[in-house]
Amino acid sequence: MRPLIPADPAAIGGHRLLGRLGSGGMGTVYLGRSPAGTLVAVKVIRADHAADPAFRARFRREAEAAERLSGRWVVPVVAADPEAREPWLATPFIPGPSLSEAVEGYGPLPARTVRVLGARLAEALAQVHATGLVHRDVKPGNILLAPDGPRLIDFGIARAAGATTLTAVDAVVGTPGYLPPEQARAGGPPPGPAGDVFSLGCVLAYAAIGRGPFGGGHAAGVVFRTVHDEPELDGLAPELLEVVTACLAKDPDARPTPERLRALLCDEPYAAEVRDWLPPPLPRLIAERSTRALELPAPEPTRIDAPAQAAGRFSRRRLLAAGGALAVGGGLTIAWFNRPPSGGGTPPPGDGLPTLTLALQADLTGPGKATGQAHERGMRLAVARHNARTDSPFRLALRVADDGGTDPARATRTAKELAADPSVVALTGPTWDAALPEVAAACLTADLTLLLASVSGPNTAQTQWRTLGATCPAGDRLALPPLHYLSRVQPSHRTAVVEDTEAGEPAWQLTRVIQQTPPAQGTVSIHRIPAGGSDFAGAVRALIEARAEAVVFAGTSPERAARLARALTEAGFQGPRMTIQHAMEPAFLSAAGAAAEGWLFSTVFTDPLALPAASEFVAAHRAAYGEPPARWATEAYDTVGLLATALTGLDGEGRGRSGLSRRIFRTTHQGLAKPLAFDTSTHVLTGERGAYLYRVASGAFRFLGPYPDVLSAT
Repeated sequence: MRPLIPADPAAIGGHRLLGRLGSGGMGTVYLGRSPAGTLVAVKVIRADHAADPAFRARFRREAEAAERLSGRWVVPVVAADPEAREPWLATPFIPGPSLSEAVEGYGPLPARTVRVLGARLAEALAQVHATGLVHRDVKPGNILLAPDGPRLIDFGIARAAGATTLTAVDAVVGTPGYLPPEQARAGGPPPGPAGDVFSLGCVLAYAAIGRGPFGGGHAAGVVFRTVHDEPELDGLAPELLEVVTACLAKDPDARPTPERLRALLCDEPYAAEVRDWLPPPLPRLIAERSTRALELPAPEPTRIDAPAQAAGRFSRRRLLAAGGALAVGGGLTIAWFNRPPSGGGTPPPGDGLPTLTLALQADLTGPGKATGQAHERGMRLAVARHNARTDSPFRLALRVADDGGTDPARATRTAKELAADPSVVALTGPTWDAALPEVAAACLTADLTLLLASVSGPNTAQTQWRTLGATCPAGDRLALPPLHYLSRVQPSHRTAVVEDTEAGEPAWQLTRVIQQTPPAQGTVSIHRIPAGGSDFAGAVRALIEARAEAVVFAGTSPERAARLARALTEAGFQGPRMTIQHAMEPAFLSAAGAAAEGWLFSTVFTDPLALPAASEFVAAHRAAYGEPPARWATEAYDTVGLLATALTGLDGEGRGRSGLSRRIFRTTHQGLAKPLAFDTSTHVLTGERGAYLYRVASGAFRFLGPYPDVLSAT
């Protein structure tokens, strides 16, 4: 919780505000004290959002829906004013963490805890459905953990069964990874109670194994897997497998009712009142938060409120002692300083500050040494910059280890050696993905934060390794720039995907997303080149016969992309031609020749030379190394900035491994390349600013910018 700022009101609807629980783009959640002296969470919506009649109607519906609920395991609205200039509602304050925060910070829950969790949430859903409502957004972030049981919160998209929706036609409402397949498909049947049961099954899987049953990554890929794939339930305890599988049936009619689900989970050992249902250290965490909240003094007055109704439009006769604490990460912008690094990342001696060591594991001598060297240089400059600050409470050191880039066994040994060094508080790397599972497992065992600055694979978007995150967006994010460009910039109503099957996952991942979400709501034709095949001319003839208006190459080889480029030019194809960063190499330019001109590349690395915010970093890199930053140097620099921000925020919690591994994914940092913030449930990087477009112009790759900013074909 954070203190109030001068711009905050002193009171809302008669509730004296004590501090900020969280703040975001939609508004702010405050901790308040009701006129009766009870602690409440007060959710206030920004006036610009409230100016939208549809949004205000949704907010009014949330207040009305939650006010009708009175079950033990739901958090009701106790006061609200949807008609205020800044609409607000108040709920009882729950000092416990959300389920996502608990699993992220302390790992999966024991099977016994999950059974109690499921039984009581099933009871909550039965109560919700009995009032004629469907929640529609059951997910870990909407479940708070209290000493006596969980609480279901946030009825912002709840609706009466059979009611007319307030969302846009064919809009998908809910959270990918937790919404049911019938709700995930636009134009499907209206949401019903069985959809909440499916979502609860996803929640139970997440609680028990630490990841959602349909993986993570970009929303489009998660939705596709939800609709078409079977859930991944490896590691689920046998006593939970049958129940969770039943909840995740694709057919809504095959799922158990909440009442039946409660009976399945609540056998004899769970039928009575269950105490001590939470594993340590969660009860201690809840107790500490409760104590801090109760001991809060009245804050100094802030701005004067406009007259407000003391009780709000909606009210209850009494408040239930028990709203949600939202975790907020602080931001720290690191400016550059105009001198090169010295001492190999060693902080200046003699200033009396503690030194925290960051480690880099990279390929510095193998096939990926260019990326490894870029990481090392970027991180050394960032460490040197941090150590030049006069206001930092600690200094940083950098330990670098070369894993050679070809031998997973060597990479594993390297990671274990770094993890065994007690001075190392975080590890960045590796710079190649073959050894990632072993490296991630070693870091998890040591409770060591592991950040990936350039590697992104299917495993980075899952939370099976609690300490793992990537500042590089997930691989399926590479599909977003082509979708944007071919829908908004040069609309293509007939898009051809030439898939090079020997390219493996990056190819089929790109193909799947584009096929699932056709650009400009048009059609997509797939033309596959088999492994070892080279008939690009045949693929071009087929796509021309299909009257394709644009071509996307789903492949990773620059030479094979160049073959396609030449075949398209020879056939006279004039439409947009696009591919992904793997093929964006000098070999493409030399092999394609004039046919390379105009090709567009989707990447998740930026060009610091084109970023005004990175100008001093570029100058410092030139001064230190005699050349501008290479690919991924800026991203590695920003990773140090993120770690420094998180460590700075650990002032009262100890700047060690355990504190950092819990805080890092609740931290936000404005990097040179992009903002860094994570989904706390999946550890996936959020936001749209992490994918970019380049175009070949005059025989060189030219940076166009973040893909949402590219609005013209010229």
